[in-house]
Amino acid sequence: MTDPDTPVRPARPHQKLLEDGRTVREVLTYARRGSRLDAKQQRAWDAYAEEWVIPDEAVDEPGFSLESWFGRKAPLIVDIGGGVGEATAVLAANRPETNILALEVWRPGVAESLARVGAAGATNVRFCSVDALWTLENLVAPESVSEVWTFFPDPWHKTRHHKRRLVTPANARMVAERLQTGGIWRLATDWVEYAEQMVEVLDAEPLLSGGAVDRWDERPITKFERKGLAKDRVITDLLYRRR
Repeated sequence: MTDPDTPVRPARPHQKLLEDGRTVREVLTYARRGSRLDAKQQRAWDAYAEEWVIPDEAVDEPGFSLESWFGRKAPLIVDIGGGVGEATAVLAANRPETNILALEVWRPGVAESLARVGAAGATNVRFCSVDALWTLENLVAPESVSEVWTFFPDPWHKTRHHKRRLVTPANARMVAERLQTGGIWRLATDWVEYAEQMVEVLDAEPLLSGGAVDRWDERPITKFERKGLAKDRVITDLLYRRR
């Protein structure tokens, strides 16, 4: 029997159905890719996933708590779309006093991230492949996050796909509400037009203040960023702070 005082979370993305049983066509900020692991990725998964990966179905359990997965209370950082973990591993190793929730839907990317985090000697990262926006809205309490990292989100550069971008007015408000007063949202992109749109959206959010900044020197240059530089794209770093 369901406790009437326990709030019921909405269905996670990819689980939403109409009354007639048909699947809802969802607007997501990412595209699902293949989930097959190669031998190296499988070894990393076998070594670390049981302890460091939060299964999708775990978030549906009554009383789910992020803190319990870290086994401690510590400042929370949310890393949205960390890819293969090049930046995640380095930054986590330099911040052992924090809990880092890495949100990445691509399973091979999670496996490679596990290997990198393990090699860096970091034990403070937990990975989850549930939609980042759903996770922030439903599993992360307001004013509980010290930092959010969003490095090189999909620019969805075709006009008809702009609705799938992560940085929109509604999403900016939700992320800002999760930040503590003084909490930071760091972003980076190699698409100038997306950078301009990010600034427009984030400048308009009353809970945030900030703008373009010099490149964050703690963030390692990843393979993805090097590809952008090789194509003469301009890298834009942004920093916004919760008022």
